[in-house]
Amino acid sequence: MEIFKYLEKYDYEQLLFCQDKQSGLKAIIAIHDTTLGPALGGTRMWTYASEEDAIEDALRLSRGMTYKNAAAGLNLGGGKTVIIGDPRKDKNEEMFRAFGRYIQGLNGRYITAEDVGTTVEDMDLIHEETDFVTGISPAFGSSGNPSPVTAYGVYRGMKAAAKEAFGTDSLEGKVVAVQGVGNVSYNLCRHLHEEGAKLIVTDINKESVARAVESFGATAVNPDEIYGVDCDIYAPCALGAVINDQTINQIRAKVIAGAANNQLKESVHGDQIHEKGIIYAPDYVINAGGVINVADELLGYNRERALKKVETVYDTIEKVIEIAKRDQIPTYKAADRMAEERIARMRNSRSQFLQNEKHILNGRK
Repeated sequence: MEIFKYLEKYDYEQLLFCQDKQSGLKAIIAIHDTTLGPALGGTRMWTYASEEDAIEDALRLSRGMTYKNAAAGLNLGGGKTVIIGDPRKDKNEEMFRAFGRYIQGLNGRYITAEDVGTTVEDMDLIHEETDFVTGISPAFGSSGNPSPVTAYGVYRGMKAAAKEAFGTDSLEGKVVAVQGVGNVSYNLCRHLHEEGAKLIVTDINKESVARAVESFGATAVNPDEIYGVDCDIYAPCALGAVINDQTINQIRAKVIAGAANNQLKESVHGDQIHEKGIIYAPDYVINAGGVINVADELLGYNRERALKKVETVYDTIEKVIEIAKRDQIPTYKAADRMAEERIARMRNSRSQFLQNEKHILNGRK
């Protein structure tokens, strides 16, 4: 990888390599854009096949956070960290505290949180060295488990997408096929069940399926059957890339709205579902409840205030659909355009402010 060419292509601001020999820390912090505010993004710990793979993941994820935070209306930019190592056996206190000192050295330019392979306990260790971390234990004033709040945002976004497809945002009587019944989607199923939706569920974990069947009267199907079931709404809530060449022609739903990240395997699949007339709620918009929730910690966490902000996922999905119709483009492109336009407006505003300041200073000479 030619790093500077890659950074220039997608306009990254900063890439940092952090190592601590004693603890075994090998971390990469990628800061994509801070136009809207400090970069916020989680810390992922993973056993990468190569250092280049780790760099690419950090860069890709940080850029995704820029779009996610911008689309959510947060005054935050995008960043991400990856720590190279096996989260099951390579963690230690020294590692996360050393990493916390690196974050502290950025003086608020980057704020981290938990992600794949890291936990609340890991964030607490980082917090020993810096205040620029969210998702810590509730004892420190944190928001705690983000899953219920993320689920609430997905539920709100699903209602907005349903309104476009069916003329009403009521989900009563609607058949929703939920792929994956983990922590987030179990809470999503609870909201759907309470509104009177009919649930079809699947998961590779049979206990998770049984729990949903018992709690919500859901119908269980095998994992490979979920795409073709007769339903109104398909909710991908597990792995990414589930909308692909093999599945796209099986989908019978009129709405795709779920919690999973990177649902489209390739951009072309977003074009194809648009051509089929399916209303797609872009993943990083509809699943933003978690980041909206942890961002509230930066103000001194207030759950009622955070939930009010998460409710606006409904309005954001409506806006994405409006842009898609206005510009005659698929919703996944409309979401990107909405985020990019917000960043551009702020960048232009700051540029104009600096020009005005320069004129004032020149006038005083």
